[in-house]
Amino acid sequence: MVRMIMAKRAYVGAVVLAGMAALAPVASAGEGELSDKSVQVIMDYAWALTPAQFSKKDGTVILVDKQKRDQVMVPVDVAREVIRVGRLSAHAQSCNLPEEQTMNHRSLMRREVEKKKWSDQQELYINQLHLTTVMLLTGKIKLVENDGDKEVVIDEKQAPQQTCTEEQKQKVRDLVAAYVKTGPALASNERGASPASTGSVEQK
Repeated sequence: MVRMIMAKRAYVGAVVLAGMAALAPVASAGEGELSDKSVQVIMDYAWALTPAQFSKKDGTVILVDKQKRDQVMVPVDVAREVIRVGRLSAHAQSCNLPEEQTMNHRSLMRREVEKKKWSDQQELYINQLHLTTVMLLTGKIKLVENDGDKEVVIDEKQAPQQTCTEEQKQKVRDLVAAYVKTGPALASNERGASPASTGSVEQK
């Protein structure tokens, strides 16, 4: 199944390619610094995929006015950090480390919630930005051109299984452990949740 969501902005091909190249899967878990342009491109993808309505597990419904993007956006430096953490989550997923993937995402969201500076809509967007980064790196998002516009395509087919060496797995484990250690303590029930909870959204 393929879902297509129209992006609000058309990109010059070189900019899109630069953003995708910056997120290309790498053999190691080490990450280079993303340029502001690449961060903005990924932020745009995440905004295109942010639902207008999202239902939380407790029944709370978050409404997002898609005509008021500026009210939902977060600063570029914050977005860059979210993307960095998302890249690590993607490496954990590629290395079949679901517990590390979950803890990495939970630690990110706990940090942002405890800042007590974001609206519900911004927290949802941060979560979506993390998910978008993971999907970009694991081959779940593509771009297609349609009458001069760029469409964000989510391909829900099973992606080819990526493999990691034991050395790469250990490096990802160490990086996640170091990240989680520097953040708020996670409850025991937050450490072993299914990786399906690391950013999936319900669109209505």
